[in-house]
Amino acid sequence: MILNFEPGDKVINPMNRDWGVGQVQTIINEKVTVNFENAGKKVINAKNIELEKID
Repeated sequence: MILNFEPGDKVINPMNRDWGVGQVQTIINEKVTVNFENAGKKVINAKNIELEKID
């Protein structure tokens, strides 16, 4: 699996759009830590949830 994210990228979680826009903090293996505007910091397993990168 290749993740096309870098720290600082803006993303949304399509399964939880109410979390709002998130900013990628760290990426360790498949674990992506994202700070969402409405839900705070979440650790996302990229094997289970596919984040959408936004511009």
